[in-house]
Amino acid sequence: MADRDPVPLPAEVRAKLAELELELSEGDITQKGYEKKRSKLIGAFFPQAPGMDPSMGQERRTPVTPSSSSRYHRRRSSGSRDERYRSDVHTEAVQAALAKHKERKMAVPMPSKRRSLVVQTSMDAYTPPDTSSGSEGEGQGDGDEEEGGDCEEEDGGGGGGTSSSREGSISMEHWISRAIHGTSSTTTTTSSTASSSSSSTRSGGSGAAGGRLADVLAQHVHISAHHHLRHHRPHHHHKTENHSAPPDVTGYTNSTANAATDGIQVERAPGAGPAAQRQTPKYGNAELMETGDGVPVSSRVSAKIQQLVNTLKRPKRPPLREFFVDDFEELLEVQQPDPNQPKAEGAQMVAMRGEQLGVVTNWPPSLEAALQRWGTISPKAPCLTTMDTNGKPLYVLTYGKLWSRSLKVAYNLLHKLGTKQEPLVRPGDRVALVFPNNDPAAFMTAFYGCLLAEVVPVPIEVPLTRKDAGSQQIGFLLGSCGVTVALTSDACHKGLPKSPTGEIPQFKGWPKVLWFVTESKHLSKPPRDWFPHIKDANQDTAYIEYKTCKDGSVLGVTVMRIAMLTHCQALTQSCSYTEAETIVNVLDFKKDVGLWHAVLTSVMNMMHVISIPYALMKVNPLSWIQKVCQYKAKVACVKSRDMHWALVAHRDQRDINLASLRMLVVADGSNPWSISSCDAFLNVFQSKGLKPEVICPCASSPEALTVALRRPVEEGSTPPGRGVLSMQGLSHGVIRVDSEEKLSVLTLQDVGSVMPGAMMCAVKPEGVPQLCKADEIGEICVCTVATGTSYYGLAGMTKNTFEVFPTSNNGAPISEFPFTRTGLLGFIGPAGLIFVAGKMDGLMVVGGRRHNADDIVATALAVEPMKFVYRGRIAVFSITVLHDERIVVVAEQRPDSTEEDSFQWMSRVLQAIDGIHQVGVYCLALVPSNTLPKTPLGGIHLSETKQLFLEGALHPCNVLMCPHTCVTNLPKPRQKQPEIGPASVMVGNLVSGKRIAQASGRDLGQIEDNDQARKFLFLSEVLQWRAQTTPDHVLYTLLNSRGTIASSLTCVQLHKRAEKIAGMLAERGHLQDGDHVALVYPPGIDLIVAFYGCLYAGCVPITVRPPHPQNIATTLPTVKMIVEVSRSVCVMTTQLICKLLRSKEASAAVDVRTWPPVMDTDDLPKKKPPLLYKPSNPDTLAYLDFSVSTTGMLAGVKMSHTATSAFCRSIKLQCELYPSREVAICLDPYCGLGFVLWCLCSVYSGHQSILIPPSELEVNPALWLSAVSQYKVRDTFCSYSVMELCTKGLGLQTDSLKSRGLDLSRVRTCVVVAEERPRTALTQSFSKLFKDLGLHPRAVSTSFGCRVNLAICLQPHRLGKLADQGTSGPDPTTVYVDMRALRHDRVRLVERGSPHSLPLMESGKILPGVRIIIANPETKGPMGESHLGEIWVHSGHNASGYFTVYGDEALQSDHFNSRLSFGDTQTVWARTGYLGFLRRTELTDASGERHDALYVVGALEEAMELRGMRYHPIDIETSVIRTHKSITECAVFTWTNLLVVVVELDGSEQEALDLVPLVTNVVLEEHYLIVGVVVVVDIGVIPINSRGEKQRMHLRDGFLADQLDPIYVAYNM
Repeated sequence: MADRDPVPLPAEVRAKLAELELELSEGDITQKGYEKKRSKLIGAFFPQAPGMDPSMGQERRTPVTPSSSSRYHRRRSSGSRDERYRSDVHTEAVQAALAKHKERKMAVPMPSKRRSLVVQTSMDAYTPPDTSSGSEGEGQGDGDEEEGGDCEEEDGGGGGGTSSSREGSISMEHWISRAIHGTSSTTTTTSSTASSSSSSTRSGGSGAAGGRLADVLAQHVHISAHHHLRHHRPHHHHKTENHSAPPDVTGYTNSTANAATDGIQVERAPGAGPAAQRQTPKYGNAELMETGDGVPVSSRVSAKIQQLVNTLKRPKRPPLREFFVDDFEELLEVQQPDPNQPKAEGAQMVAMRGEQLGVVTNWPPSLEAALQRWGTISPKAPCLTTMDTNGKPLYVLTYGKLWSRSLKVAYNLLHKLGTKQEPLVRPGDRVALVFPNNDPAAFMTAFYGCLLAEVVPVPIEVPLTRKDAGSQQIGFLLGSCGVTVALTSDACHKGLPKSPTGEIPQFKGWPKVLWFVTESKHLSKPPRDWFPHIKDANQDTAYIEYKTCKDGSVLGVTVMRIAMLTHCQALTQSCSYTEAETIVNVLDFKKDVGLWHAVLTSVMNMMHVISIPYALMKVNPLSWIQKVCQYKAKVACVKSRDMHWALVAHRDQRDINLASLRMLVVADGSNPWSISSCDAFLNVFQSKGLKPEVICPCASSPEALTVALRRPVEEGSTPPGRGVLSMQGLSHGVIRVDSEEKLSVLTLQDVGSVMPGAMMCAVKPEGVPQLCKADEIGEICVCTVATGTSYYGLAGMTKNTFEVFPTSNNGAPISEFPFTRTGLLGFIGPAGLIFVAGKMDGLMVVGGRRHNADDIVATALAVEPMKFVYRGRIAVFSITVLHDERIVVVAEQRPDSTEEDSFQWMSRVLQAIDGIHQVGVYCLALVPSNTLPKTPLGGIHLSETKQLFLEGALHPCNVLMCPHTCVTNLPKPRQKQPEIGPASVMVGNLVSGKRIAQASGRDLGQIEDNDQARKFLFLSEVLQWRAQTTPDHVLYTLLNSRGTIASSLTCVQLHKRAEKIAGMLAERGHLQDGDHVALVYPPGIDLIVAFYGCLYAGCVPITVRPPHPQNIATTLPTVKMIVEVSRSVCVMTTQLICKLLRSKEASAAVDVRTWPPVMDTDDLPKKKPPLLYKPSNPDTLAYLDFSVSTTGMLAGVKMSHTATSAFCRSIKLQCELYPSREVAICLDPYCGLGFVLWCLCSVYSGHQSILIPPSELEVNPALWLSAVSQYKVRDTFCSYSVMELCTKGLGLQTDSLKSRGLDLSRVRTCVVVAEERPRTALTQSFSKLFKDLGLHPRAVSTSFGCRVNLAICLQPHRLGKLADQGTSGPDPTTVYVDMRALRHDRVRLVERGSPHSLPLMESGKILPGVRIIIANPETKGPMGESHLGEIWVHSGHNASGYFTVYGDEALQSDHFNSRLSFGDTQTVWARTGYLGFLRRTELTDASGERHDALYVVGALEEAMELRGMRYHPIDIETSVIRTHKSITECAVFTWTNLLVVVVELDGSEQEALDLVPLVTNVVLEEHYLIVGVVVVVDIGVIPINSRGEKQRMHLRDGFLADQLDPIYVAYNM
């Protein structure tokens, strides 16, 4: 592309453009007018770029379009990005990295949000995506164009930004705006995208790759002189308020270009034609293609998931080789060091000594002595001038005033607190200093008062609320320092939060303190004869400075008086401070650089400090520069942020002159990203008299005080050094000058040389403090008097930090004096210059490589900085998930950004970080502006942010997780082993003593009982017999919601009413025997009567749950379906339901005309049928049992008369049911065991059933338990949903129930009827909760049934004292199995509480006449005891087959008539479809037999095969529900090979996105699975069947068909 020449704009055109910009910024011209005039001015200078495909249309063309250029203009204005991280070089590198990603880009599905969660953006706030790729003032700089061009060629052209969201679906709001603003959403990057990354990098890179650092740095030193000359172009920054359009990153690149070549370049990407076509969105690219229901194609869930699957097929990072064993065969990969990674090769470094600390004769012996000297010999000299928020001097504190007031404070501290005998404060005690940032005078007075009184001040921040982000931790520090008194100013004291009585409350975590106001008017005058004892500086503690650690804890660094004085001397020498100099301080004067220069050193040298409060900086960012001019200050102490703010605001000022400055101390000069602020600041203010050598970055830390400081040099001496280092090298801890990879570089500036009187070295960050090699990054350590001496009260940590003895290669210490660790990472470069590359606290070790949080922040901010991140507020930290650190980026987004902006920004940040740092971001979260926790000076409180993130309390408005790309250390997928053949099983039996897993209940043939009912083959005969022998015996009692009897039935009443029903069926229905009749009744007596009526008439009854009157649309179709599938020729029901079936609502839901005849049985005919029907063969059908399985399949099974009678007998024997018994039943009577217990058992066994419809519990949760107590019931049956209702609804009422006399002590069995794994947690909490009401903990047990056999296990336990009344069943046993072994279908018992343990409760005692075996579901071979397999059952009450319309024979024979493939191949088994295992327990039952326990693990068709392992949804769901208090329910399923997690949120919709990272973390951590999609829905969305089981497949279908109305759907990358 070297043939392309920039188009130079004539000077007058440029001048006019500048004028236009000015007019626009001042508001003299509208945006539209500006664009019109501007395009007119420059239109002539844009020829169509040759080689561009004209058919591509205006959208894709590169010249500036008015919309983009205006945006470029505004982009300059909203300089709200945190400029500490600003670097043109870096921005360009980021753009280039993004452009590289272009080629291998995939579509990323955009998350779906409910509308209420999307902040609606008005049409005009939507900025069409930028289509420009060049904008004014974007020229390259002198003579680098050609190189730049080549570079672009390699990068495949800078044309085309890299948002991957473009290909993502576009939510509806944007479809519309897209249509208006032209369909292109391609953001092309600007001309300088991949251009030479500024000449300094270029020439730096030309040093040979292995070139010794010294030569290379020397090169930089001489180049950077040239660098300064180039930065002569003033910035056009406008006021920060103008946030109208989020500007594009691209114009932000090379804004420091030389004014002479202010040409505009037209970008021509080398294959722009095809490239551009490639950029159309990958799917849904029909312009507004919609499906029939008007949903844009691309927002359909199924399409998005497909898209996600495609994205994930992308090649991952290279696979890793080694594995480590995680205390089991489960293998997790461990990162292997890359053999090609750079290693340090230099010689061992030499410790550097600073110059001699020259003790000048008139230096005072201590700071108090200095104060006394100036206070007495020049009392009128100004010490401190404070400013109000308007920038007017508020108050001048002279040295005389400071001296007299400090004396007063000292006297009052020692003599006026407590009593004479018992003073509250003695010399050496610690006191807190609590002063606001706008009152340095009061602080100074209090600080020196403490020094004079020999009391140790602990300056801290003002606690704003009782629960301030960091104040709790500060409280701990105060407590450990034994602080009992807090000094504060009057205004501050008034502003503290007060209780209603006017007391200052105790802050969270704080000790009890006495507040002491230091204003003079509140203090007594010291007597004439009192005088403090002013000593020379000694080893006593002078003050304690607090330091916040990475984890948020607060430590106190103690500084001795001699260290404080020596430090002031070293600063005085380095900075050449002289008496009466004026210094402007913008820093926090309570700690760090602000305290050292503006409170301590200033007093030693009688300097005059002009203090600028933070509040004034917020109002007027230029205030400090104005004060430098006004006071002709020699020195200013600032942070990069203050320089940046001044840059943004400087254009309002005409008369700034900074010529008086001899030194500009940049306090955070050790932040690698401060260099860009320094450069930009110099660039702009050089024309205002600022000399380049004035900028003095310094490095400091709370432990080591000032580590290094660049001296103000004389004009013309060598300019400071720069290092352009490879980030790749840095991540391995070595210094490599970047040569081939132009993108990922870090440009460092030196922070001067070692402090006077100090010695410095760098040691390895981990392990033994061994000296680094010359080309290795290490932690900088210093040895000098002027450092802190300890962390107060923490001896161990002190030893590791303040008493370090660095050793050389041979292990010998390099000095007999201890060094102090500074917490800074860096190296000593050529000429003894010190370079800092980051902080230990910001270090994140991911996969064995070190990354610095600051660097990642910088990269994220270089991606469209202003467009998006609000004020550059961004936090980067790492969290540990699955044995490695994972990077999390949290940013505040601009209030006006749209969903698409944010998604686009996020995907670009991911690519940029991947391109530059070669590390994946695990989670990117965006929060609304101003919501991250702040530090007192407005920065982001990092540890608090991390804490909120981990607690799920951050409330982000957008989240993008990328576990698929980041997590590379998952266990190996499992390869299935070939099954064992029959021979080895036989051998195995003999050799290892493994039992084949089989068990059986008691043998029915051997049980002798006086069971009268046994002689009848049919239940209808049993009823007739009971009606004759015990006509008035009550069989059924139905309770209503008040607990009173609604109706009851005796044997004869039931018989008579059943006869009438039979008559009605014969007369009105003309039914033949064997016809099917649907019974649609509410739970109650009518249902039972109708059932026996059908048996009397020879019809086959099918019980059907009636439609729900409030929810006809969803419940009626199921009724209709059962009626049709069961081929019912007639429907029997009540009058009420009859009306409902014919209502208007019903006809809307189903076709009412196709119902079979509907008969209501409310008024029965008087006459009874001539003859009761008696079936000819007991194997004919008695009834059909229809039920919806957990997977959402409707299945009807056939129950013959033989099976029905056998079933009833088995239950009678197991539960010992006799006519004298009463049993309370709170179950749905429509299918399975619930129906059998409700309708059949009483007739067979003759006991009285107390029927409690579960629906009544919604009105009165205590109904069931009250009935149990009132009727003194010993046996009761319920479902999990009933148990849950009681646990949730009565949890807080146990005391009131007890007082009402509720007593459960007579209950000996409470059986939960279920078709699933027992819910251990629920049964345990139920037992615990009602223990107080007398419920025996062993009374609660479960049963297990399925479609092929409605009850396999049913365990009534006989409690000890009742044992004499019958056979005593053993307790249900709970075992703990290893969840990881279970995934491999192995059962491994572990101790309770061991990691990865899963409690499983036995499913109840196997019913008499039932045999069970565990078989392999694939090979159908029998399994050993230690294996998980399918439960097969053989029993007299197995159902005889599915009832289907189509007669699917294969399925039928497989499920009902299976045989083992070897072993016992004769027996015919029914397959339950459930996985489980058997365990021989140590318990014996009454007959002395060892008891075999069956453990059900889960349904085979619900189990998910992922990575070759078998997962049960319930296990993942349990983990997920535990992660956050707002998750009430969870369901998981797979789609393609993605795991989809649906959670119900009980909380505000704002919490929805908090759940995404938490859910992803827990599933990774506990199950080694990566969640593909997280769906957050409202409570009640996860469908549940009548038994309280989740219908996961229904949920899946609803999700894929877009029917869930989710609050949020996150697609994890």
